[in-house]
Amino acid sequence: MAQDKDDTTEVNTEDLSKYLDHENVTNKTAGYYVTATFKATRIINGHSIETLGKGELDFRIAHRFGQLNEGITNLFGLDEAATKFSFDYGLTDWLTIGIGRCSFEKEYDGFIKAKLLKQTIDDVRPYTLTLVSAMSVRTLDVVNIPGYTYYFSNRLYYVDQLLFARKFTQSLSLQVMPTYIHYNLVADGDQPNDVFAIGAGGRLKLNKRIALTGEYYYVIPGHKLSGFNNSVSAGIDIETGGHVFQLFVTNSLATTERTFIGETTGDITKGAIHLGFNISRIFTVIRPKQFKDMDTPKQW
Repeated sequence: MAQDKDDTTEVNTEDLSKYLDHENVTNKTAGYYVTATFKATRIINGHSIETLGKGELDFRIAHRFGQLNEGITNLFGLDEAATKFSFDYGLTDWLTIGIGRCSFEKEYDGFIKAKLLKQTIDDVRPYTLTLVSAMSVRTLDVVNIPGYTYYFSNRLYYVDQLLFARKFTQSLSLQVMPTYIHYNLVADGDQPNDVFAIGAGGRLKLNKRIALTGEYYYVIPGHKLSGFNNSVSAGIDIETGGHVFQLFVTNSLATTERTFIGETTGDITKGAIHLGFNISRIFTVIRPKQFKDMDTPKQW
């Protein structure tokens, strides 16, 4: 996850806590960009507009327990889990790539994420725009139907998102996410191969280390797979040094866009809610030149 940065200067470091105080600094000089719109590269399930700094590697663990309404037999869902491990890497300060593997349906995914426009403090540009393009492959075994060939391409899914976000104050940030998902194969001919959704998310910072987060995806009628619900999540971000913990509740079990946006089965009105958490640890693979120079004695 991308760490907090002050409102005028981008900082790359493993120890996030050293720079938390800088987020409250505001420089009104025209032309400076707003940063730290979100604490992380994910709001909860979905991407935020944030990208990693150049040379940063983000190792992430995403964990979702079973449903709370499963009762004491399954310890209110704690006996079950869907887990994802992923690695994101900052090729530049505005371009991030990532790969991951989710235990749910044994799905592998990869994405490319580009920050195209940045919000400026003087409001000449009032928002930040980021593009996300992803692809995944479902490797779960299928039942072979006699006379039918199950092609590898049937396992593939594609996702494109535009993320628009604005940091309104030092504490409040909001984001909207128009989303397109393509399924190469659907259950029957009545189901759409193309799913369109609009997401909305936000962050409310309580102090230097803690923020409340929320996220909702509304799938457009007529472009929605039958039998599934819209994804809704709410949680809290906690930052401790180089780690970021995200604790939340959600009605979505899986963690890839095609599953939590297009195939959420949980009905929150019936108690189908999952406890979950994300853990992010950032490693600096390539240190920026300005920090390398700080470690090198000046030559006279």
